[in-house]
Amino acid sequence: MSSASEETYYIPNGTHWPIIGSIGLTTTVVGFANYLHGSELTVMFVGLAILIFMMYGWFGQVVDESLAGLYSEKVDRSFRWGMGWFIFSEVMFFACFFGALYYARALSIPWLDGASNNDATAWLLWPDFEAAWPLINLPSSDKFTVAKEAMGPWGLPAINTAILLTSGLTLTFAHWAIKKHDQVKVVYWLFATVALGFIFVGLQALEYSHAYNDLNLRMDSGIYGSTFYLLTGFHGFHVTMGAIMLLIMMIRAMKGHFNGKNHFAFEAVAWYWHFVDVVWLGLFVFVYWI
Repeated sequence: MSSASEETYYIPNGTHWPIIGSIGLTTTVVGFANYLHGSELTVMFVGLAILIFMMYGWFGQVVDESLAGLYSEKVDRSFRWGMGWFIFSEVMFFACFFGALYYARALSIPWLDGASNNDATAWLLWPDFEAAWPLINLPSSDKFTVAKEAMGPWGLPAINTAILLTSGLTLTFAHWAIKKHDQVKVVYWLFATVALGFIFVGLQALEYSHAYNDLNLRMDSGIYGSTFYLLTGFHGFHVTMGAIMLLIMMIRAMKGHFNGKNHFAFEAVAWYWHFVDVVWLGLFVFVYWI
């Protein structure tokens, strides 16, 4: 089959993968909801297995179509726009969580302390309330797990910051190597990026263990615990997904799938990884430091 030209726009045939993906997502969400109500995780894992099967099959089909030369420059531009809008949706996703953190710190806590002529709040709702962030002193109740102290910025968070920033640099080196048609350096720099990504995930797991066991900081430790795990947990999930995608890019680079002019799959993952890096900088400043 001849390569697609600038004037043509490849329209793929109908596919069953979106339906399979919908089934996988629904099964995963329902399984997790049931787990929150006391059921086992079996249904959720079945949903995740379906999603993995869908991604392997669908992405594999796209890779085969790309290697067959079916995608023209117009299709390439549509891919770029699609990835751009996807990252924009991710920006809005994290903006909601940062907004929740801002609301808790800048509005809710001052209000509880009597701001906005709310003088009765402090002694009626929470007599021993202290308007300070992170909110460690919680009302004495069996519903709350009181944390001993907040998670500081230095130590593992600072190390992870250095790791992610370094991974962004090694990924940029890999991109330069692709443009210079140096496949060996592409694989080496991608391997370094993948290794740094999984090291980050491992250190975050270690940090969670320290927070949970030593600091008694848990998801039910008031607004501080819930926002801490909400923001860092979703970011850790994104890092894990990004590291897996980079691993796939490394395998594809070893097979010679990329060249200086045709490597959008690599660029899409690189955009995603740099976005993850920027989000972590915001987390380090507003969750750990300030």
